[in-house]
Amino acid sequence: MPMKFEAIGADNGYGEVTWTHKDAILYALGVGAGQDDALSELQFTTENSQDVTQQMLPAYGVVLGMTYGTRPDIGDYHLSQVLHGEQSFVVHKPLPIAGSAKIGTVTTGIYDKGKGALAVLESTVADAATGEVWVTSQTGLFIRGEGGFGGDPQPVVEWSVPERDADIDASSTIREDQALLYRLSGDRNPLHSDPKFAAMAGFPRPILHGMCTYGVTGRLLINALCGGDASRVKGMGGRFSKPVMPGETITVSVWKQDGSAVFQTRNSNGDVVLDRGTFDYTEAN
Repeated sequence: MPMKFEAIGADNGYGEVTWTHKDAILYALGVGAGQDDALSELQFTTENSQDVTQQMLPAYGVVLGMTYGTRPDIGDYHLSQVLHGEQSFVVHKPLPIAGSAKIGTVTTGIYDKGKGALAVLESTVADAATGEVWVTSQTGLFIRGEGGFGGDPQPVVEWSVPERDADIDASSTIREDQALLYRLSGDRNPLHSDPKFAAMAGFPRPILHGMCTYGVTGRLLINALCGGDASRVKGMGGRFSKPVMPGETITVSVWKQDGSAVFQTRNSNGDVVLDRGTFDYTEAN
């Protein structure tokens, strides 16, 4: 079915959501916090540890936008044809561990990628009481078989890896049941849990959520670059290049710059699974 270009810029209204410290902890566990050392990330996994202030991992703002925002009608296609292509977010103010938000989502562009179409959605997560914006995120959805319509190509953003060894390599092993745990934060797409649905999409078994790979990567970056302090994160972006299977080990290679970094995430075979990575943060005082 043709893409619905009239969706670009259209007002879709608002969704609303309320979350608690339990949701913050569940998300943290879903992206592997405390998995290697149960005592190493208590700021994300507990709410009552002495001398530890609970923090929200900032990528949860993306999850809220994708799950509770009003999804624009960009076309008629089967869910099995949709892949998460790109994801970025900007933190305007750290997301609280508990709160209520209004979430607006708008389609900012639909681009011709030849074999498919890329629809870019922008979500704003704002304090329901004051309207103050906490997080803005951009999601790129690749819809297979919907390209070739002669539309505009996606704008090119310059990105490259420095010609030197990475400054940091950080790894995490994805549990066999990680997708089953992560889906409890809101993404119930059966691609990540139902073997028959995964087969319809061309995969031998359910794959890990792209946003779980993204969340694990973000957590590793926070620990490596921000000393485990999520309040120092300003933004993050990346392009999904290959799915991750539960049981694999992913490694994030980081090249530091002044207050920012570029990164790539690879799987156990050394294949890049999250490419063109950017991470912005506040330097320690």
